Amino acid sequence: MKNTIVLTGGGTAGHVSGNLVLIPKCEEENWDIHYIGSEQGIERKLVSDYKVVTYHPISTGKLRRYLAWENVIDVFRVVRGIFQAYRLIKKLKPHVIFSKGGFVAVPVVLGARLNKVPIVIYEPDLNMGLANKISYPFAATICTAFKETAANLPDSKAVYTGPILQKNLKSENIQRALNACGFTSEKPVLLIMGGSLGADSINQMVKTTRHELLNTFQMVHICGKGKVDHTLSMPGYKAFEFVSGELADLLAIADVVVSRAGSNSIMELLALQKPMLLIPHTRGGSRSGQLMNAQYFEQAGFAELLLQEQMTAQSFIKAIGHLFENRSIYADNMNTQENGEGAPKIMELIKEAGNRDQLMNRSGF
Repeated sequence: MKNTIVLTGGGTAGHVSGNLVLIPKCEEENWDIHYIGSEQGIERKLVSDYKVVTYHPISTGKLRRYLAWENVIDVFRVVRGIFQAYRLIKKLKPHVIFSKGGFVAVPVVLGARLNKVPIVIYEPDLNMGLANKISYPFAATICTAFKETAANLPDSKAVYTGPILQKNLKSENIQRALNACGFTSEKPVLLIMGGSLGADSINQMVKTTRHELLNTFQMVHICGKGKVDHTLSMPGYKAFEFVSGELADLLAIADVVVSRAGSNSIMELLALQKPMLLIPHTRGGSRSGQLMNAQYFEQAGFAELLLQEQMTAQSFIKAIGHLFENRSIYADNMNTQENGEGAPKIMELIKEAGNRDQLMNRSGF
């Protein structure tokens, strides 16, 4: 009889990507794999590529730290989601739940707790996000991407595993990427990423500064869904809405990278030793987590930090120029870092939790 696992996490690609790495590993272990996510979130689209996974949509509401009328409506959505998750988990009888976080995960964690199913959660940021703060008391184990996160938690259930990185993160096919973008090998490449949903402030800054930046760089710009501005088309500039399989190729040709400071993205850049200019979200929820991530990377000598509130055309161009001039220093600093391979360690913790559940059931607990 197969072991059954329920994965959850969503709202942004960062809350899904780690699960996409674990799905093939669960398949190798012959698990029956289910995913509980939102009805219309990005997780549903991303998970749909994996035919071995059965997807179950539930009602979800956003967790906000500020007063808003939507909070009242979302309370009812979350309560409905908890009941839906409870019934699903009761029916599926999984051996373990793995949560990558995000607001969709909270009803699943609570539904699992009501069914007495062991829960393993993953915290990608330096400081724990709101969804994981709610989930933490109910978890058997919390895995962390940063050593400091585990060290600062008060009990033994916190385990430093390192980041969950894609196996095919590194691409050697530089020529394929150059051909896809219409670039040459004679000029450095600047890769600009605004996250899976895009970053309007960064997109606007690219529009303002692209002529000057193109004097030095060829530019790859990942804009976000529906945000490609076709009027910006010009030699040496290539825009994408969103990339998945092509990302490894684009990272391979990048000399320097401008990015938000989501943990998944910056850990990948660290593993690839790509000098980065980080422009974090700085307000509310996971956005304040981005600021902490970026400050940590700046202090470690892995990145430069530019606050969005202080970003002007002049500061943007100057920061990119300084990053490029000192790229070898940043790469050397990253070379000394233990990047970690979280996925195998997390799979062991998932199996341990599932085995504990089986032993308890056999013992009649």
